Amino acid sequence: MTASYVDREISETVREALADMPVVVLTGMRQCGKSTFLQNDGALAKRRYFSLDRFADLEAFRRNAEAILEIPEPLSIDEAQRHPELMEAIKVQVDRENQRPGRFLLSGSANFSLLRGITESLAGRAIYIEMGPMTRRELMRSVGKKPFLREFYDSPGGTRIRRPAKRLSGEEILRGGMPRVALGNVRNTAIWFAAYEQTYIERDVRLLSQVADLVAFRRSVRLAALRTAKILKVSELARDAQLPVSTLARYLGVMESSCLLRRIPPFLQNPASRLIKSPKLYVADAGLAAHLGGVSDISPSSDSLLRGPLIETYVAQNLSAILSSRWPEASMYFWSVQGRHEVDFVIKSGTSCIAIEVKASTRWSERDLSGLQAFLLHTPECRAAILAYGGSDIVNLGNRLYAIPTEAVIS
Repeated sequence: MTASYVDREISETVREALADMPVVVLTGMRQCGKSTFLQNDGALAKRRYFSLDRFADLEAFRRNAEAILEIPEPLSIDEAQRHPELMEAIKVQVDRENQRPGRFLLSGSANFSLLRGITESLAGRAIYIEMGPMTRRELMRSVGKKPFLREFYDSPGGTRIRRPAKRLSGEEILRGGMPRVALGNVRNTAIWFAAYEQTYIERDVRLLSQVADLVAFRRSVRLAALRTAKILKVSELARDAQLPVSTLARYLGVMESSCLLRRIPPFLQNPASRLIKSPKLYVADAGLAAHLGGVSDISPSSDSLLRGPLIETYVAQNLSAILSSRWPEASMYFWSVQGRHEVDFVIKSGTSCIAIEVKASTRWSERDLSGLQAFLLHTPECRAAILAYGGSDIVNLGNRLYAIPTEAVIS
């Protein structure tokens, strides 16, 4: 392990999965830290490591994968999607060894669970885990602490809300969670994100899909980024991209398969009328979303239309990582009654839930609370509702309603 290595939230989840399953597949967007994790995490560093990004390793697997897979020690194979035929060979080896746990740890810049051929080859033999961009908990070196949301869910009225040592800033949101940028290892973030976009489109997209018109695909990516934290309307996005709906839908599938985008489904488990049933769209990293949207300033004085959506996107990427690694039995939704009320996030576990509305401002009004109040009225199983806002005070507003600084909610 290198001295500068930052522990990742997902470490324990991966270790537990390796104890039970013969194949663990770690997916995530390009440059989110998968390779560093495989080579530096304390529980994984002793595994035999191959990277199919290296020409020699890729050629070795193409020529004689079966012989390599017979190596008795546990194997970690990075960028495994670069050799799809490998999955069938892994399936044969796993069955030959009677599905011995922890045998293969695969990673790649694609969501393997959405790639049909790979899913079919590893059916019943693999578990899929997604690594997102770095979270604020990781950047603050506080992954050893129980997440605030888990404590709050268990005891809304009795949770001692910790004040993070550092306030959440606009600059932090614009950096996002891509490790090199978030850790300050990049001098010019605009150049880095531009190179990232180019590499993603020219390499990952070509690998994952037959996209003939890369110019149209790039335009679709940028238009999708402008809709981060918005309800997805495929026909509207296709019209703006000047593409058939079927083509745009396929492009969105490629973006999702490459972990660039995520869709959050609507919460439909209450009787409110005119509930929105389309998913909400998020770019997986707020920093990348800002780059794609042409945003370099989200201070209150900037008047950027993406200020609120980018803050919400940053909260979404943090909540997603916390749930997948520390609260896997919980699921995340949003709630919206057309033309009336909405709640940005609903975290459901078992038969209960909590609601979260994100506001960029340091103050709030009754109007800002109306969506949460409506949700509480329609959803008796909701334990509490949180207004995550830009101020510094923690306020119990009564009737299961709280105002809590955003950085505390994602701590």
